[in-house]
Amino acid sequence: MSSKTAAAIIWFRKDLRLSDNLAVLAALEHGGPVIPLYIHEKTGGSLGGAQEWWLHHSLTELSGALEKKGSHLLLATGKAETVLRELISTTGADAVFWNRRYDPDGIAEDKALKQKLRDEGLTVRSFSGHLLHEPSRLKTKSGGPYRVYTPFWRAIEGGDEPHAPADAPKSLRAPKTWPKCETLSDWKLLPTKPDWAKHFGDVWTPGEKAARKKLDDFVDGALKGYEEGRDFPAKDATSLLSPHLALGEISPATVWHATKGLSRHIASNDISRFRKEIVWREFCYHLLFHFPELDEKNWNDSFDAFAWRDDETSFKAWTRGMTGYPIVDAGMRQLWKHGVMHNRVRMIVASFLIKHLLIDWRKGEKWFRDTLVDADPASNAANWQWVAGSGADASPFFRVFNPILQGEKFDGDGEYVRRFVPELEKLESKYIHKPFEAPKEVLKKAGVELGKTYPLPIVDHSKGRERALAAYSRIKKDA
Repeated sequence: MSSKTAAAIIWFRKDLRLSDNLAVLAALEHGGPVIPLYIHEKTGGSLGGAQEWWLHHSLTELSGALEKKGSHLLLATGKAETVLRELISTTGADAVFWNRRYDPDGIAEDKALKQKLRDEGLTVRSFSGHLLHEPSRLKTKSGGPYRVYTPFWRAIEGGDEPHAPADAPKSLRAPKTWPKCETLSDWKLLPTKPDWAKHFGDVWTPGEKAARKKLDDFVDGALKGYEEGRDFPAKDATSLLSPHLALGEISPATVWHATKGLSRHIASNDISRFRKEIVWREFCYHLLFHFPELDEKNWNDSFDAFAWRDDETSFKAWTRGMTGYPIVDAGMRQLWKHGVMHNRVRMIVASFLIKHLLIDWRKGEKWFRDTLVDADPASNAANWQWVAGSGADASPFFRVFNPILQGEKFDGDGEYVRRFVPELEKLESKYIHKPFEAPKEVLKKAGVELGKTYPLPIVDHSKGRERALAAYSRIKKDA
């Protein structure tokens, strides 16, 4: 078969969209039938439980979108190389297109597979679509990777604009016959007994169409005032685009370009602040690319000597949102209920685990990876290391968030706490972030019985802080 009549395979991964998808466009330009494929790989880079829920619904949406274009989404389980070879053999396809992954396992697998298939005479091309810029492209003046965020931001801000987003194809040519295909329900991505994701749908609608609407709503609404509003967890002041970006239902270039030309009615600092969040995601991937063990090894190796505590009881209390600090507990319960946590609160709960409890940041990173719908290998690892003080351009370890003051500053009337910690719903705002300081009559009036209806603090803030600083001083001494 000539390349004009032979089929081309689009291998979907973390790019579950038809708009601004260069692999899709390349398959279309190839000239023959187009075979969309998603492989459920069981090995490296596998998704956490919360993200598997998202994947199920996202693939459902993508499949429906492809059907409207006259196409179909093939589903297969197994090793990518095995699945692709079988499909090539079955269909006579002579080309495979995909968008690049940037996790270490994904990079290694893609490189080896591309070479093998090319050696066999196939056309294999990969494209950029998950990031604004390739993480290998940006270098410091000395030619090395960036280790500090601000110069990285300046390099992107002052560099070339990301490509203009491409439209989705109007149709996709189908093969004469479709190969056999697995069904999504066979993959059992949705939790059942118990259905711990039953409330995810209260706040989330996965899929490309929902991602686009989320972006439009944000640009028309919360982007105005974003710089200030983004720190207050009770406000609808963030974009909520992170899970859509994590699985590629919308491209970062689409998000970037949606914020252009708005300065006549939106303050430039609001636009800039939001763009900096997009670029922080890029920075995290830049770090992961140059330091592939970011989720396992301290960027700053002086932390290798840190004396972490093995305290399973405290860790469990933290995961359940039962620490006795309302802002921490609200965040952890929001995470369990909706698969997400407000960014300000993520910093508070991470600081609490690492510094008040002296529990290794890697345990927190793994918990978040499994429970967040927006779990991202680069951002998750880099952010945990940032809080721990062990990462690149990190917050210093001696910066210990006070969970009481943080709650009072960013959730003054306790609206966020009341939403996720209902046992404190009737407590006076004065004590909502420190119920352990409330007089007995105030607690009684609110129906709160410390140690029974709501836990006492599992660690005293001042003592926890002192213990953390003492542990840190020991590694500084030895450094």
